[in-house]
Amino acid sequence: MRTPSNPIYLPELREMLVENNAEEMREFCHALHPLHTAELMDGLEPAEIWSVLKNADWAMAVEIFGYFDESLQVEIFEAAPRDEIADLIEHLPSDDRVDVLQSTAKNVVAELMPLVDNEERNDIQRLSAFADGTCGAEMTTDFVRLRETMTVEEALQEISRQTEEIETIYYLYVVDDQDRLVGLISARQILNAINRPQTPIRELMKQNLITVRAEEDREVAAKEVARFDFLAIPVIDEECHILGIITHDDIIDVVQDEATEDAYRMAAIGPMDESYLQAPFLTIWKSRASWLSLLFLAELATFTMMSHFDKVIEKVLILSFFVPLVMSTGGNSGSQAATLVTRALALGEIKVRDWLRIMRHELLMGLALGFVLGAIGFIRAFFFTSKSMLDDVSRPLLSLTICLTVAAICLFGTIIGAMLPLGFKRLGFDPGMASSPFVATFVDVVGILIFFSIAKVFLL
Repeated sequence: MRTPSNPIYLPELREMLVENNAEEMREFCHALHPLHTAELMDGLEPAEIWSVLKNADWAMAVEIFGYFDESLQVEIFEAAPRDEIADLIEHLPSDDRVDVLQSTAKNVVAELMPLVDNEERNDIQRLSAFADGTCGAEMTTDFVRLRETMTVEEALQEISRQTEEIETIYYLYVVDDQDRLVGLISARQILNAINRPQTPIRELMKQNLITVRAEEDREVAAKEVARFDFLAIPVIDEECHILGIITHDDIIDVVQDEATEDAYRMAAIGPMDESYLQAPFLTIWKSRASWLSLLFLAELATFTMMSHFDKVIEKVLILSFFVPLVMSTGGNSGSQAATLVTRALALGEIKVRDWLRIMRHELLMGLALGFVLGAIGFIRAFFFTSKSMLDDVSRPLLSLTICLTVAAICLFGTIIGAMLPLGFKRLGFDPGMASSPFVATFVDVVGILIFFSIAKVFLL
């Protein structure tokens, strides 16, 4: 068998498959870190991957399987023999198997479920009932549960029994006779009290725990885990029964998914499940075209708005050269504010109820930014505009018009950019929908009105 410094490559792996060399395939699965093993199988067909993977011990097979993309996991579920996949399902972490099964073809799931152990099947059905994006949908039921009436000695025996089925222990959760969560104790505390075996664990446990409800958004769990630096957080129902836990590695996935979704929305792209290069061309096209079409139609309002000021443009032609300048000012200032407020909302730094404080803050910020940009606009119009372009227009008045317009649009863009995410949040929508293109389009339309209204006052 090759060593980690001299790994097996794809042709050799295919040779093992042709020869059906179970021993070498088992050694291959156990020789390297599971991530590297999964990477080395890249290029094999789903059925071939399973033919290799099934030779490993279940613990190792589950680890390797966890490093495959979900799309590949689904393909393996659908390609491999049903009875063998049913065995794999029984060994997978409870939250992971639910995620894969929800993406698997319904007819395949219907064939698999009767082959799964009754207890595991009930667990799958229970977790599948929670809405996508909630804490209940993210939790795992693989955790150690202790009774508050246990002594340290009894707790150690119970831990030993339960860890035969649970791979990782983060915390030990203490429940009463109604299965309500009453406390938490760490493995370290149990070991420190091993010389006092008759000590009740209720004397050692921590109470007043930080928990999340099963129906709450998974972002709530992510914020609490990040805030308190937890390894896991318990999920409870209305009566405080513990239903499961969300572990820190699942929180990382949640944060990544939410950040990706926000990034798509901030760029006015519909969320996509596939990666950039793996997503079908039609999927990406539909995701981008829908938003771009909507924004394009909205931008047509700028044309309509400018048509109302055709006489102003005809008399003061030089104003048309400054249209891109004033429009970009509003879009940029609005996008900045929208990004800052959306991020603050996501991190829990601000709430919708803080809108008045945010309004005051952005009002002052908009005035300060507008002063700087307006001054730059004044200098540009006053010192760098040729006489031939001015015609009969007063240079000082033109410069003042540009200065006031830029300042006003910057102020307007900043306030709108800050308020739109709060408005979306208040209405129950994702604040990320107040994307940079959305803010820019809205501010562009109003910016045209501001620009030519000021020009009409000063220059006509």
